[in-house]
Amino acid sequence: MASISFRDVTKTYGRGAHANKVIHGVSAEIADGEFVVIVGPSGCGKSTLLRMVAGLEEITGGEISIGERVVNDIEPAQRDIAMVFQNYALYPHMSVYDNMAYGLKIAKVPKEEIEQRVRKAAKILEIEDYLKRTPRQLSGGQRQRVAMGRAIVRMPKVYLFDEPLSNLDAKLRAQTRIEIQNLHAELGTTSLFVTHDQVEAMTLAQRMIVMNAGVMEQIGTPEEVYRKPATTFVASFIGSPPMNLIEGEASGTKFSAPGTVLDLPAPAPRDGRLILGMRPEHADIVADARGGWRVKVEVVEMLGAERLIYGRLCGQQFILRIDETLTPPRVGDTVTLAEAPDHLHWFDAASGRRIAR
Repeated sequence: MASISFRDVTKTYGRGAHANKVIHGVSAEIADGEFVVIVGPSGCGKSTLLRMVAGLEEITGGEISIGERVVNDIEPAQRDIAMVFQNYALYPHMSVYDNMAYGLKIAKVPKEEIEQRVRKAAKILEIEDYLKRTPRQLSGGQRQRVAMGRAIVRMPKVYLFDEPLSNLDAKLRAQTRIEIQNLHAELGTTSLFVTHDQVEAMTLAQRMIVMNAGVMEQIGTPEEVYRKPATTFVASFIGSPPMNLIEGEASGTKFSAPGTVLDLPAPAPRDGRLILGMRPEHADIVADARGGWRVKVEVVEMLGAERLIYGRLCGQQFILRIDETLTPPRVGDTVTLAEAPDHLHWFDAASGRRIAR
């Protein structure tokens, strides 16, 4: 096993006037044995960053180290990594056993050791009964297990997962997430996992890197990223539904937004142009209509154990999440919110960066 280190890593395609910089100075330290998820929207650079660790993309600037070794100029085969792809990348004419054993055979590992490694990986992934089948005889979830098994038998220093669950249906994705968590708990190998799905990121990660347009917006535990987003991008990307964000002018305990002046439960961290944020679950509907923030209800969604209330506040969409045991308001009603000062988030309107209280 080994740690991974990013030191001001950049990636640029093309040169001169046609240069397109897609990774902008990423720096991060991933500890030996840690499971880190790189999450962000399509085109944010997360897969490019992973492919640079694998050696499938050249590094334009900075350094990437695996363990104590800088790998910028080292061939992929020499980096001691194993990669699991979105599309499985299995040989269709080979059996499951041969797919898992192929890399070891190329590396001239003794036949007895190959047998031992493949059988052990198959047992961990519960695919022992499928070793004689070909990939076309397997379901999508079973094929993904075979792809993970092929990586496991390599016994590398680092596992790299490039959106491996994207081709699975919702039920299989949830099941495979649990399998990956159990796998990491058993093997303890340093892992990088790329996804655009925030649920995968929040449930799998020990720490997560949030990427946006080639920039690392934040790195931290899922709880840290959710409770204290570093930027408005993180606040709006992590969380379902996303954080409510309202831009306005703060002055003490008053917050002026288009058409409305909100009374704040505590003074804003500073006066001036700010963005006020609140998670949908952090405001309660109260009966007293004399104070608080007033939201006109436009849509009510029933989601099993909870309801989402969509309305307008300060001329902008505002979402509330309430428990299904509560009587929901009706469309057209105006509800009053009791906001909690500990759950208000403040961001600089110009930079989008979080303002510490």
